[in-house]
Amino acid sequence: MGAKKNLLQIKEAFQLAQKPHQNHAKLVVALKSTYNQLEDKEDFHEKFVRFLKYAMIIYRREPAVEQVIDFVAKFVTSFYQMEKEDGSEEGEEDNLLLNYVFNFLLESHNANSHAVRFRTCQLVNKILGNMPENAQIDDDLFDKINEAMLIRLKDKFSNVRIQAVLALSRLQDPKDENCPVVNIYNTLLENDSNSEVRRAVLSCIAPSARTLPKIVGRTLDVKEAVRKQAYEVLAEKVHMRALSIAQRVKLLQQGLNDRSDAVKEVMKKKLLQAWLRLTEGDVLELLHRLDVENCPEVAIPVLNAMFSLSPLHDFVQNCKNLDSRKLIPLEDLTAENVLYWRCLCEYLKSKGEEGEDLLEQMLPEPAIYADYLLSYLQNMPVLSEEQREDFTCFENLMTKEFIGQQLILIIGCMDTTEEGGRKHLLVTLQKILILPATSTALISLLAERLLSIIEDDDRRIQIIAEIISEVREPIVTVDQPVDAAEIRKRELKLAEIKVKLFEAKEALEECITLQDFNRASVLKEKITELEHRKNDLIKEAEEPEIKEMRVEKNDPETLLKCLMMCYELLKIMSLSKGIGPTINEIIESLILPGITNVHPAVRNMAVLCLGCCALQNKEFARQQLALLLQVLQIDNIKVKLSALKAIFDQLMLFGIEPFKARRGNNSQSEDAHIRTENCEEESETIEEEEETATIHSLLQLLSGFLDSEFSELRTEAAEGIAKLMFSGRLISAKLLSRLVLLWYNPVTEEDIRLRHCLGVFFPLFAYANRSNQECFEEAYLPTLQTLLNAPATSPLAEIDISNVSELLVDLTRPSGLKPQSKKSQDYQDLTVHDSLAMKICNGILMDPTAPDVRIYAKALNSLELSSSSTENLLVLLNEILEKVKDKMCQRAIEKIKMNLTKDPTVGKDHSERTEETGLSERTQETDMLSENTLQNEEENNKDVLHTPVKSEATAKLKSTRNKAGRGQRKAAEVRSVSRRQTGTTVKCGTESGDEIPESVPVSRSRPSRRAKTVALEKTRMNLSRLLNTEADQ
Repeated sequence: MGAKKNLLQIKEAFQLAQKPHQNHAKLVVALKSTYNQLEDKEDFHEKFVRFLKYAMIIYRREPAVEQVIDFVAKFVTSFYQMEKEDGSEEGEEDNLLLNYVFNFLLESHNANSHAVRFRTCQLVNKILGNMPENAQIDDDLFDKINEAMLIRLKDKFSNVRIQAVLALSRLQDPKDENCPVVNIYNTLLENDSNSEVRRAVLSCIAPSARTLPKIVGRTLDVKEAVRKQAYEVLAEKVHMRALSIAQRVKLLQQGLNDRSDAVKEVMKKKLLQAWLRLTEGDVLELLHRLDVENCPEVAIPVLNAMFSLSPLHDFVQNCKNLDSRKLIPLEDLTAENVLYWRCLCEYLKSKGEEGEDLLEQMLPEPAIYADYLLSYLQNMPVLSEEQREDFTCFENLMTKEFIGQQLILIIGCMDTTEEGGRKHLLVTLQKILILPATSTALISLLAERLLSIIEDDDRRIQIIAEIISEVREPIVTVDQPVDAAEIRKRELKLAEIKVKLFEAKEALEECITLQDFNRASVLKEKITELEHRKNDLIKEAEEPEIKEMRVEKNDPETLLKCLMMCYELLKIMSLSKGIGPTINEIIESLILPGITNVHPAVRNMAVLCLGCCALQNKEFARQQLALLLQVLQIDNIKVKLSALKAIFDQLMLFGIEPFKARRGNNSQSEDAHIRTENCEEESETIEEEEETATIHSLLQLLSGFLDSEFSELRTEAAEGIAKLMFSGRLISAKLLSRLVLLWYNPVTEEDIRLRHCLGVFFPLFAYANRSNQECFEEAYLPTLQTLLNAPATSPLAEIDISNVSELLVDLTRPSGLKPQSKKSQDYQDLTVHDSLAMKICNGILMDPTAPDVRIYAKALNSLELSSSSTENLLVLLNEILEKVKDKMCQRAIEKIKMNLTKDPTVGKDHSERTEETGLSERTQETDMLSENTLQNEEENNKDVLHTPVKSEATAKLKSTRNKAGRGQRKAAEVRSVSRRQTGTTVKCGTESGDEIPESVPVSRSRPSRRAKTVALEKTRMNLSRLLNTEADQ
């Protein structure tokens, strides 16, 4: 009896297991001894499961419940371990408990209670997890667990799905191409709406050829935690060799530029360090595996990330490539070590005083470095046409050019304050630029470095002009053709010398015979002189006459080099410098002829130079506009882009005025004598019309590129027009409407830059001042009409019109205006939303039976209306109620009407409004209710200071934009997730807590999930209103 009393009972074990500091191992041993001494195992099994059920009905992650679950998992798996260790026959009996618990769990996984389903999956996960690595289970049991957990992966509760994912991790077989677990893991990674489920799958999924692309794809997940997990998995489980160079580069580019600092840290400290360990700490080997030659823009941030994690002194000490001259020997230069040298120098320079001392150990004096650079670039190979076709030769040249570019960039890290070194460096750079072997790939960088050392604009112009002259017209030695008369003359002279020589030799012999040695010595000297003259004439006859002269070169490579240098000069010149004689000569002799050159690269560079020259002088810009417009219409896409940028730059700088059509001054002065007063007035009118027509045609041409088939031209045109509007150079509701339509158009879905640019522009432009909001207000109806009238075949038919309406309403919110705009004089009594409400009402009255009235009614519900417009608006609403037959629309209008009569300051916070807003008397008549109501009200309004409550309109814009059209189902997950939330976002944005408008269904069908969300939101709102009312009573 005593022995039995000492046995640990099941109930007691479960009670002890709940305690936080309980030793589970001891509990397991004690309960196991109880189990072993019992004869009736079935009774134990039933009691054990009965006590387990108490924990399984609790969904919350209570510590006590978690302790019990852990204890149960350890206890059940302890039998399996004992069976394997002992190898005894009792193992089969002991395994009964394990099978009994598993059978119970598999029966329970389908329970109605989500708590039971959650705990079931959790227990399966923990039991399987506690089994040893080489554990084996019965095939039937394996299939049952697999089947049950696969069902639970489709559970509507995300926590259940997470536990099912974890439970299946040990049941996957990466080698099996048809493994159902791997297949559903892949599906969940891409399609599960819950980020924690996706994160759980990432932690469990085994990397393989099938799953690796899915894991890499999660580095672009909308949730920071998932992206972070994906990088951790890649660092811990995936070898760098399993990824292609393109994948490695893309991962580094995304990770180091991620918007989340946490993801960047994981990238730096885990993935990058894991890859570095795989190369045994060799940074140059890692760079080699990243192909730095083609992707230096990725390699540079990678190196900077490495430098930031270790002391700078270590990197300087470990730089073993430099010799005693602080240079890498020319024969040892590679793309990797030269980029590493450059990046380390730039990083040290960026550290200020701390890095200056270390930089001195990395770089020689400028004069020594200049000679080193010259010696490398002088030996650059010049390939013939045949060699260029040989890929090996071409690749070798590309590598040498890349090394040359890095060596040139290192000049920027040098201290050029010392006069002697600076002069030597300047002379050397000029020599390199003049060298015929210098590649066009190096010209821009060399010219940029040269110009950055010189500070005076006149000196810059002079040096570049001299270099262009040397390159364009080098000194060439030319064989001079000899005239026949000259040859005859030379032959006669030679014959004469030969005769004299013969006579002198005879005379010498006579003198020697007569022993007249004095005369003989004179004759000998004469003979020697004649011999020299004879030899010189013979040499002259043999060698053609060589003459040095300057020859103008017009080959594409030479012209391109000259234009590149000119472009670098024009970029760095001050805009106030103007066009001097030297620049004018370059324009006439180089730039303008370059525009008509056969080769596109030359034309493109000439257009860029012409665009820069036009920025220096307004009159010159006006003269050359026609040429740029011609290029814009007939040239290839690259040259068109350059011309388009140049035109937008000129419009930004000078405005539209200088480009208006002008008549010649002479003809005007002559005509002035003959004109009568009437003729003068007529002439002025004609001139104004011509100017307007010119501006209109220019804008029409530029805006025409918004519909271009080339995405680059579309993007450039949209960006240019957005800049002009934002700077105040252009105000056009029509163009604004086109930009909104372009932003929503499914055709531009892949144009990331275009959508990003417009997404930033809209809120910044709208909330800058009231006049900009009025521009959006003017664009509201035309934009919606365009969408409503779009044919079914048009991409515009796929756009969600309701969402466009929400965006425009949001952008015109008075509460979104910047504070300084609210205080300005144009903040009138009537707000932009008041005017928009009038327009919308008139739009409804024009065709009360149209299906779009629902969209308009919904928009009216979202407006922030002031008390000034209440009377006129109520009359219009009454008229709408009489004419509109749609029940939903009627209910929405009645709701607005009720809100207006109940609280005149609908859409505003009443207390703040009365404190901050000074209301003046309105001067407009209240009976102007025709279609001209809006114009009359705008004319009669007096300026009043309005300071409405500021809403989080920018945040709402992001949410609103994310809701794509019906035809964009293939959009990224971020947009599909945001789509569900958008329906309630705008409604919640209204500042009146108890005046929440009803959701008015629109003509397009809505997903059922969204309908449920809206309904739930309505319920919450109504409940809060009741609670508020009860509290007031």
